Amino acid sequence: MMQKDNGVDFMRMEDIRELDRACFMNTFGERTPVAFDRGEGMYLYTTEDEKYLDMFAGIAVNSLGYNHGEFTKVIQEQAGKLLHTSSLYYIESQALLAKKLVDISCADRIYFANSGAEANEGAIKLAKIYFYKKGIEKYEVISLKSSFHGRTLATVAATGQEKYQKPYYPLIPGFKQVEINDIEALKAAVTDKTCAILLEPVQGESGVHPVDDAYIKEVRRICDEKEIILIFDEIQTGIGRCGKMFCYETMGVEPDIFTLAKALGNGIPIGAVCAKQFVADAFQPGDHGGTFGGNPLATRAGLCVLDIMEKENLPQNAEKMGGYIENEIMAKCTDKVKQIRRKGLMIGIEMYEPAADMRKKLFEKKILVGAVGNTLRVLPPLIIGKDEADEFIKAFCELAMSN
Repeated sequence: MMQKDNGVDFMRMEDIRELDRACFMNTFGERTPVAFDRGEGMYLYTTEDEKYLDMFAGIAVNSLGYNHGEFTKVIQEQAGKLLHTSSLYYIESQALLAKKLVDISCADRIYFANSGAEANEGAIKLAKIYFYKKGIEKYEVISLKSSFHGRTLATVAATGQEKYQKPYYPLIPGFKQVEINDIEALKAAVTDKTCAILLEPVQGESGVHPVDDAYIKEVRRICDEKEIILIFDEIQTGIGRCGKMFCYETMGVEPDIFTLAKALGNGIPIGAVCAKQFVADAFQPGDHGGTFGGNPLATRAGLCVLDIMEKENLPQNAEKMGGYIENEIMAKCTDKVKQIRRKGLMIGIEMYEPAADMRKKLFEKKILVGAVGNTLRVLPPLIIGKDEADEFIKAFCELAMSN
């Protein structure tokens, strides 16, 4: 242990890393060599009190930034009252959050889970049991190549990336993937056994690839014609990230089921399965459940997040600041950028060289971003203002132009 100037004990980065290597399962390998112990607004502070601009928001989770006054107060109050009771009893904040999501979305019924993967599991189960209870043999799920839906066995089977699937062969049967925005490939994959089409409105993990509006409208038509459940995975795109509270609102299409997680809890684990009445009715007592899902702490957090999103106009700020970042980068260093793909503050900056190099250089300048292939992933908290955006733009363009 070491002490800061104020006398507070803390562990050195090297000690934390050694403990991790000795005791934690090696699922993440060598992580970025930093450990954070507090945050304020758009900034994170390390155990050694170094300051970093966060342009990744814990992979689109911390949309309210850090230590948001109202959110912090609510969590502290709830922690002092009640954390968990179980689904054996009624929970006030669970009922209120379900009502709030119904009021502001196309969903009629809500089920709360603990994570995005668990929410997607619930959505897949709901689509399958819907046809089972109608006595119709439909069980196949079509998703998209390069998609990411989670790391459970079912969501790995739905994820369109071999690197996540291969260690777990044979996969759960009934899942198939087609190329994004290729409607003919989708039509060819549909059979009389297809129960659901599952897709992300914007593929995040593979580098910010939006689904075309014309494509999704045709997908909706096919689902209506063939009696197929349309599921949107809004784990990353939902809760203001794409310029509206839900990304489907920007596309002119409503899903039958959509899933939420990440930003809904602003760091408190929560997931949600949101469904229209006709399909939600398929779940009856005993068909699905969970111990922790929708507990008092998580649902109180979700209520507070939605309230702040609306009061502070954060979805609108996402579109405004996302457009500003895109325009400024293209104006100042367009020759170094192959393409920018963007939906609100979900930004993919495709470069001519591996994006990991740029991520490392930005980290050295104390700015946090993500990277996959040649694409830099930028997912800042939705509270971002012009000053923080300019700090990122200046650092990125200086590094890009120096190559």
